[in-house]
Amino acid sequence: MWEVHSSDKIRIKDIAERAGVSVGTVDRVLHNRPNVSAKARTQVETVLKEINYQPNIYASALAYNRKYTFCCLLPEHDSNAYWTVVEKGLRQCILNRSDFHLSLFTEYYDQFDEDSFSAAARRMADMQPDGFVIVPQEMEATSRFCSELRERGIPFVFLDSHIPQLEPLAFFGQDPLKSGYFAGRIFMMQAAGAERILLMKLMSKGRVASSQQAFREVGFRQYLAEHFPACEVVELALQIDEEELHESRIQACLQSHPDLRHCITFCSRAYILGEYFRRHSLKGFHLLGYDMVEKNAKCLDEGAIDFLIAQHPWKQGYNSVKALFNHVVLKRAVQQENYMPLELLTAENYIYYTADEK
Repeated sequence: MWEVHSSDKIRIKDIAERAGVSVGTVDRVLHNRPNVSAKARTQVETVLKEINYQPNIYASALAYNRKYTFCCLLPEHDSNAYWTVVEKGLRQCILNRSDFHLSLFTEYYDQFDEDSFSAAARRMADMQPDGFVIVPQEMEATSRFCSELRERGIPFVFLDSHIPQLEPLAFFGQDPLKSGYFAGRIFMMQAAGAERILLMKLMSKGRVASSQQAFREVGFRQYLAEHFPACEVVELALQIDEEELHESRIQACLQSHPDLRHCITFCSRAYILGEYFRRHSLKGFHLLGYDMVEKNAKCLDEGAIDFLIAQHPWKQGYNSVKALFNHVVLKRAVQQENYMPLELLTAENYIYYTADEK
């Protein structure tokens, strides 16, 4: 009788002796190589099943000693943006797997310029990478590029925005409709008696600065329509590239609606309003925004922002690269849809939210 324990190290030699074949035959079966008779293959596979043999995938991948290149397409951004935290996660995943000779190259594109996205995508594709992390742009441009990747057999992961019909290997991000609906529920707990509320929109080139903002607003307005249909929404549109005008536009809006006390935004720059409230020592204003960026955290601490809805951008970046690594290097199955939790942050709990991302 041959006993096998979980702590035992199973050698190819042991399997060969048990199956009555050579070591070379076992090696060919384990690596699915040709030149093995049906009888010998059956004998080896029977033994593998009996001992519940689990190959050391990490060791095999390391032994292969191949270099892998992953590419990432991100929107252009400054150091205070949500995407900065995403990038930290992307890079950390690469650093944590340094033994596997992974490289990550990132190109940036203008979110509002289809040609900019296509040009950045072309530069990356010319590198012939093993996989892509993509923050989608407009549907047409993204679809064209993803079709090319599928034809070339290059897997791609979507980050932040999901387009399921393009069949990515995986997606990491929030469900924006549910996120907006959730924001409405939390926000109206404070603003239930208000006749009107303020919605700050961050704009670029005449349209909302991200598709996530737009979809969150849809979910939010659905909640209002169902529960507070009489509540008026006053919109304040701020252009992302006209920061010098933000002060005067906020001031004009609040002067035109002196009863406004409850404010919401679906972008990561709630601090634009929060810092305005602090500079002018305005009291009694309530603000809900999105994303744990440094300036938002400061506003939380100082009471200028009441709530932030977070979506783990660091984990989105980290897990996007991890999904490519598992699929390309380790040949493991990857879960396709990975929705981030809807987490509500306040001055009291946000430090714990970031603890695992440093």
